[in-house]
Amino acid sequence: MVATTGRITLWGIEVFIATADEGSISSAARRLEASPSAVSQQLTNLETALGAILLNRNARPVTLTPSGEIFRKRAQVIMDEALQAQAELLMPDMSALTRFRLGMIEDFDADVTPRLLSDMAVELQGCQFLLETGASHRLFDLLDSRALDVVVAADMGATADGMEVHPLLVEPFVAAVPKGMIDMGGDVLAQLKSLPLIQYTQRHHMGRQIAAHLVRQNLKLAQRFELDSYHAIMAMVAAQAGWTILTPLGYLRARRFHDAVEMIELPFDPLTRSISLTARRDVLQDMPQDVAARLRLLLQEMIVDPAIKALPWIARDLKVLK
Repeated sequence: MVATTGRITLWGIEVFIATADEGSISSAARRLEASPSAVSQQLTNLETALGAILLNRNARPVTLTPSGEIFRKRAQVIMDEALQAQAELLMPDMSALTRFRLGMIEDFDADVTPRLLSDMAVELQGCQFLLETGASHRLFDLLDSRALDVVVAADMGATADGMEVHPLLVEPFVAAVPKGMIDMGGDVLAQLKSLPLIQYTQRHHMGRQIAAHLVRQNLKLAQRFELDSYHAIMAMVAAQAGWTILTPLGYLRARRFHDAVEMIELPFDPLTRSISLTARRDVLQDMPQDVAARLRLLLQEMIVDPAIKALPWIARDLKVLK
């Protein structure tokens, strides 16, 4: 035990939670936009105030001590209550919000996200916006660890307790093939089987979803490449190295290859995915619902309408969800 002096602060607790989540003082510093020395000092202050060592800082990664394990549970309760109190004090005027931490799947980062943030910034004049883009599983991890307030990501199954979910979009999976290489009047599946499949990485949920669907269809396809970049995948398809399965959003992100690549329907049972906005329930009051409503309008205007105009057949499965 260490001597008990000093005060417990919310900032110190937030620093402790971030360090416990990240397993590194430097990573916690980046997450909190603070210096490693400031994070280390806050941890020292907190341990002094509590009279207990919370972290094994010499370990790689940093680990919790038995005292740290006990305090970790209490620390999260304290932070949840503080966030709830902040939200209640801001109501009914959310324009007083000072920080909004948003996670977005990469599919939206070029078009929809900039419009959303620009529109919100007009109304929330004093708010600082933090944007994190990445794969859905990573965004949900950041939401669970309280590093983000709201995430827009592909549905991955059961929703954690204490979360609210606002459906946004459903989209089909399609085949992206080298332009002019597939005779649509012939046996499309047989033609695709003669080409290598350029697979989206199974380290991500979408890749696993595609792979599982192919198994259900009892399809064994020649597969030589597994990549985690839409642009790299589309570049290879454009170079006639094979074909791929992706979503209209993935296709739209790689516009530079559209002259050499075309989308066609899957020549087997259809597959779709849904995208939703998820936030911790009752923390930001009506704000998640309001952001979801904004996003639905933007998705209809910027994604759904242009896609259906170019490919009318996609209207069956590409829809904004109310």
